[in-house]
Amino acid sequence: MNWAARVIGGRFHYGWLAVAVVFLVLLAAAGTRATPSVMMVPLEHDFGWSRATISLAISVNIALYGLMGPFAAAAMQRFGVRPTILTALGTMAAGVGLSSLMAHPWQMILVWGVMVGGATGVAALTLSATVVNRWFTTHRGLVMGILTASSATGQLVFLPLLAAIAQHHGWRPVVWTVAIAAAVVLPLVAFLLPERPADMALRPFGEPADAPIRSDVSNRNPLAIAFGTLAMASKTRDFWLLFFSFFICGASTNGYVGTHLIAMCGDYGMTEVQGASLLAAMGIFDLFGTTLSGWLSDRFNARVLLFWYYGLRGLSLMYLPHAFGIDFFGLPLFAVFYGLDWIATVPPTVRLATDVYGKESAPVVFGWVVAGHQLGAAFAALGAGMLRASLGTYTVASMISGGLCIVASIIVLRINRAERSVAAQAV
Repeated sequence: MNWAARVIGGRFHYGWLAVAVVFLVLLAAAGTRATPSVMMVPLEHDFGWSRATISLAISVNIALYGLMGPFAAAAMQRFGVRPTILTALGTMAAGVGLSSLMAHPWQMILVWGVMVGGATGVAALTLSATVVNRWFTTHRGLVMGILTASSATGQLVFLPLLAAIAQHHGWRPVVWTVAIAAAVVLPLVAFLLPERPADMALRPFGEPADAPIRSDVSNRNPLAIAFGTLAMASKTRDFWLLFFSFFICGASTNGYVGTHLIAMCGDYGMTEVQGASLLAAMGIFDLFGTTLSGWLSDRFNARVLLFWYYGLRGLSLMYLPHAFGIDFFGLPLFAVFYGLDWIATVPPTVRLATDVYGKESAPVVFGWVVAGHQLGAAFAALGAGMLRASLGTYTVASMISGGLCIVASIIVLRINRAERSVAAQAV
């Protein structure tokens, strides 16, 4: 990696190359996470599994994806980013490849739920927070927005292709394609991703020239780091406000729309490719929306941004059941409105976590907050599947999801309010 530093030295900071590598890792993980939604209908046809059964495996995947976050962040502190990510990518590729042999629901739960869910949980938002806090002192919101947008780009790249493969060739070629994509990223991480700027004799981007070059590495056990940080953060009100608002964020995005939108489109006579194309279109708008959200997070009050993000998302979800009945402006309007807002909540949430808990503890705290996000997503994935199985429609699930977002828009206004009283005391 020193040769890479010499090649680009004097042109731009190596941190931007580290961001590019992590972007590709997150893109591959996003494509992997999106795959079960493409496989839902083919598996239903091939094996006769109900949507509730398939949703159970997806909910396990989503829950483990979130629960791995704080332990992944702690492992990166103890063992390093590169070894942790290489292990996760290898496990992800192997698990996805093995799923081509499954023939029973318990096998899908074991492989896609446990194995793939745990691996994708390492290559997730906590990785972004760790890299941003290590490599950047300025522009953190913008970089976090770019990395978060990789999830949208993953959908943009993978979903239409995977849906077309599933429609014409079945679900097994889909998992082979995803496994290969995960394996391709491995050498990029191995050769181009340093642990921290000090390994390249650099300071974080934006750090003053006279600042010391830090190369601190924790020798604590990852479990001690993860649970110790949880014990510290859980005693504060801000942690629970972040946790429950992000629980609702997960329920209204990955859990509901990300899992069930393609199947919902099928209920209205649309093909899998059309449903996947709608998700991909939303991914395009989210790429811009989340990047813009990162830029805004560097300049405006994060609480106010989150208020508008959650409120507008709630309104768009309440509009969704009606969108299918409007010929021209229905679904395109939802795709634009919801897409711009999909995961725009991440940069301001990371900003609040960093402001409250500091840049060293923030990635692990954010990992626990992401666990809440994915628990909410698991709740919505399973709950929406059960509501669809019993009612024959997703309308009630849409209304519940939209109502929860309105609640979240009120919750976030209370986060980090202590800063005003502290400032008043200082004056």
